[in-house]
Amino acid sequence: MTLIKSISGIRGTIGGQVGDNLTPIDAVKFASAYGVWLKQQRNKENYRVVVGRDARISGEMIQNLVMNTLVGLGIHVIDLGLSTTPTVEVAVPMEHADGGIILTASHNPKQWNALKLLNSKGEFLDGVEGSKILEIAEQESMTFSDVDSLGKITKNQAYIDMHIDEVLKMPLVNKKAIEHANFKVVVDGVNSTGGIAIPLLLDRLGVHTVKLYCEPNGHFPHNPEPLKEHLSDLSQMVVKERADLGIVVDPDVDRLAFMDEKGEMFGEEYTLVACADYVLSKTPGNTVSNMSSTRALRDVTEKHGGSYQASAVGEVNVVALMKQNQAIIGGEGNGGIIYPELHYGRDALVGVALFLSLLAEKKMTTSELRATYPNYFMSKKKIELTPSLDVDALLKIMEAKYAHENLTTIDGVKIDFSDSWVHLRKSNTEPIIRVYTEAPSQLEADSLADKIISEIKAVANI
Repeated sequence: MTLIKSISGIRGTIGGQVGDNLTPIDAVKFASAYGVWLKQQRNKENYRVVVGRDARISGEMIQNLVMNTLVGLGIHVIDLGLSTTPTVEVAVPMEHADGGIILTASHNPKQWNALKLLNSKGEFLDGVEGSKILEIAEQESMTFSDVDSLGKITKNQAYIDMHIDEVLKMPLVNKKAIEHANFKVVVDGVNSTGGIAIPLLLDRLGVHTVKLYCEPNGHFPHNPEPLKEHLSDLSQMVVKERADLGIVVDPDVDRLAFMDEKGEMFGEEYTLVACADYVLSKTPGNTVSNMSSTRALRDVTEKHGGSYQASAVGEVNVVALMKQNQAIIGGEGNGGIIYPELHYGRDALVGVALFLSLLAEKKMTTSELRATYPNYFMSKKKIELTPSLDVDALLKIMEAKYAHENLTTIDGVKIDFSDSWVHLRKSNTEPIIRVYTEAPSQLEADSLADKIISEIKAVANI
């Protein structure tokens, strides 16, 4: 089964059986549930939803199904066409819309797609809202509008430019310094909408851009997750072009990673660290990331006199804690920058503008900047379990075993040691325990993960 229903939306592979994959019928079913839920929120005459998509091959088909389903419910649609996740998030409040839908499976391969659902603030739905939509989707019947009450579709393909306008208006974006630095940058847009948005932003910032895989045709030239092992072409191009850095985003442009002038990864975990360092140096305050993100953000935050807190994994959880903690920047270690100055959503365009401002003001090379941050190394492993095993009970045993350490249990079990940590989480979709560790060296991170895995297997007799 490759249809995954969650509080933030529905994702799956294209084709196959209804209910087991993301078929046209499933797309219509969940778009209908979302539309019905929206209309339950407020009794009004006109409802509006912003819809955009990344460049994956199935995107146009799924978008047409979703938009016309909303039309059938009497909801007006603002069609952004090819867009980015953060662009749709920005557009929802600018359009005074009731919600938004982004059609993207983020970093998943090309056979996947998804409906990601937003509220009227342009933010992902919380658990209560998402659960209600899943409940509505399972109802036997839904009521659609009559012929005189159908919605209308209005195209507006200016929003990437409008999004860039909003990024450049942010007070901390030092456009003058970036222009003066005369940067040369290679951009890997993984043949999706980042290939449109990032070069446009860089052009507005006065950056000389070399495009790599920036044709938005949905044929991903490599695994679209922006990790080192997928980016050999970018590394070679950065060195060949003698560029100052490389930039890579995922297909929907909410994750961001950098490569230094030597063709080495800056470190996806360190995207947020660097951007937070810059923001905190100008406007001291608090930060938030999820529990599986690097400890370096805590170090940088405390260096600037702020307070750091960790949330459960998931963007909606990070945003909730950011609001509670009045954090001025936050995000996730997967290269997701959340800067409330513009909006509460991961935004690679915001990250690029902040990072280049920092680099221009520091007057350092990208590798020199990376050397100024604490060095941590992560290991990400998993334990496959039989479905009969009680994962919660296993995590409780590990919690008791390490009760003398600094524990956090809001999302699995995180054990903080003096110079390292381990985070154990069960998967919501398969019988596995995810084991993430961080330590001062890769060997130590891997050894800690292997030690914990051995202890769990001993308890579970596997």
